[in-house]
Amino acid sequence: MKTVRFVMMGLTCLACLTTWHGHAPATARAGDAATTYRQIAEEVSRTNEKAIGWPLPVASHWCGGSWEVARGFRPQTQLELIDQGHHLLPWLSQPGDPTTPVDKMDAYVASFEYEKIMRELARRRLPFSFISTQWEHVLSEPPYLQLPADRNPNVVDVDGKIQPKVSPLGPVDLWREAGQKWTDNPWLKRLQELYPDPPRVVFVSNNEHATLHWSDLEQSSRYMALHGPSHDDVFKRTVASVGWMERYRALQAGMRMGLTQAAWRQNSLFIAYTGAFGMRHMGRWGGWRYYSLTTPQWLDPGPMMWDGGEFSYYNDHWSPATDFRMWSPQIEEMNDVVCKAEALKLNPDFWIEQAVWDGHEEVKDAPPIKGDKREYYKSLGQTYTPERYGGWVRFGMWLTRPRCVREYRGHLSDWEACKPYFMALVGAVDELYDNATLQAFWRQGRLVPNRAHEHPYQIDLPESVKQEDRWFLLDADVNQKQYPWESFWEVPVYALAMEQGRAPKRSWLIYAHSPLQDRKDVTLTLPEYGPVKVDVPVAGTFYLVSEAEKAVTPVKRGS
Repeated sequence: MKTVRFVMMGLTCLACLTTWHGHAPATARAGDAATTYRQIAEEVSRTNEKAIGWPLPVASHWCGGSWEVARGFRPQTQLELIDQGHHLLPWLSQPGDPTTPVDKMDAYVASFEYEKIMRELARRRLPFSFISTQWEHVLSEPPYLQLPADRNPNVVDVDGKIQPKVSPLGPVDLWREAGQKWTDNPWLKRLQELYPDPPRVVFVSNNEHATLHWSDLEQSSRYMALHGPSHDDVFKRTVASVGWMERYRALQAGMRMGLTQAAWRQNSLFIAYTGAFGMRHMGRWGGWRYYSLTTPQWLDPGPMMWDGGEFSYYNDHWSPATDFRMWSPQIEEMNDVVCKAEALKLNPDFWIEQAVWDGHEEVKDAPPIKGDKREYYKSLGQTYTPERYGGWVRFGMWLTRPRCVREYRGHLSDWEACKPYFMALVGAVDELYDNATLQAFWRQGRLVPNRAHEHPYQIDLPESVKQEDRWFLLDADVNQKQYPWESFWEVPVYALAMEQGRAPKRSWLIYAHSPLQDRKDVTLTLPEYGPVKVDVPVAGTFYLVSEAEKAVTPVKRGS
């Protein structure tokens, strides 16, 4: 592996580029492990507004495992991959749930060998992440659930009955207190002693606890006492949003207060999965606002509630969406380009992760889950290979340029079965550290809108969105359907472009993938340039286009 220094690198001479097909490396990557450690630490620690450009991504996961037990993606495996030169943000299940009895937590921490893990992370000077349940769940269990109504953090309905779901109008101090319990405990204190100065710790909440929905505010005695009935939806969403901002920030403040080491307090981020970032369904149908907290002031209050958030780049098993039709994650995530721009205005250092799932579970001796996407593709005569998965992942990455790409699998997923797919994802991350051209466009490229068409999701859009670019799919001659597309029309080729420079000396990086088959001589239309003929494999490929030289050249690993 060519060592890549973290400086802004110019585009490589077109004549120097060699062949590359977008595949993850099949073998361990050569190179100095210490360089990989440094690269991970530097990129994960960067802020979003460094002059160098947008930070390079890292790969991570939701599936944790112990040091020795083969179930899941154990830390030993993570460190071995990093030592081989792969750019991972290590992930550990967060210990210290306040509702777990001390003896059970002691046994859990011992069985997972947390001290051994932390010593190894410290030796390598690596950042890491803690994956967790929803932190606020403790507020809906004893002793908080048993508090009197005026002090209870849960919903108190108009009849005075307490419901086990948190309220945006309950006592704020209890959220801070609950947060502190998550970190002010002997297990986290010991881990901080073993590794007192990590460059970054990313705490990740699953964020799926029961909460009072904005549409149900009139069922809350607190809301009715404060505001009364008959307010419109915008008012209710605003009340809920402001309440959640204050309480989730108090929860995180308490978690930070509970940390004993100064570097942990300074370098920790508290981010969330569900509801913290992203509105991929915006405009798809008339009821989408019901699932949002959109107001005239903001599309999404998440960036004011959290240090970061994950958007779901999911081919959910329960959804009709696929990776080869118009109704796809590739099309839906174009909405999140607008969301990202607003998030960075509201919170310039907002950490954005891409949560990835292909709708498949791989558990030994277990039948496929209902609606399993790979089984569905098989019923259509298709195969779902790691190459197809990697091509799909890349499109989402380059559309949104996340800080981290975190794959989801269930906690019983078998590592050996999942490995080829996860390594395809890792390869999509690693190539940015190997290739100066890709790196330059990731850091400072501009996503190219295709203004010949509008995004198909146009129902009841917020005024702030109506004039924003949301369509980035390049026209392709094999995509024969006329606009506006319908949900189940096939999209043979997904392609997008990044731009650098100014006319007449612009350069573009095209990324294209073909989910169902390798395709030759596909003609793409690059806005303000014209037709570009390329070959598009299932795994995806990159091409560099020079305006000055009128040249189109494949981009290759190591260039």
